[in-house]
Amino acid sequence: MKLFVTAATIAILAVPAAAQQAGAVTPSANAAAGGTTATTPAASLTLDTPLEALVANPKAKAVLDQVLQTDITQNPFYEQIKVMSFNQIQPLSNGQLSDETLKKIGEGLAAIK
Repeated sequence: MKLFVTAATIAILAVPAAAQQAGAVTPSANAAAGGTTATTPAASLTLDTPLEALVANPKAKAVLDQVLQTDITQNPFYEQIKVMSFNQIQPLSNGQLSDETLKKIGEGLAAIK
């Protein structure tokens, strides 16, 4: 299972080399309670927010698209990791998700009003 998650993570986070020069599955409490993540307030969007909540917010999704230079939801493994946060994914990414990339995503999310 860990190998599958690692492979999925690498596939999702593969970004062009130029972009890299210029970073336990736990469902969100809201999703576990049967709620919808589409109403997540922007102030609560962080690197600990599940991917599905980030992509449900158009401004957060724009940050992800810009930093990752790809639409993360179009990856075939998205369904398997959408309940994970970037902080949960990074250790499984074999270096494909760098601290610098996380920092850029975090800064972009923090700038959302």
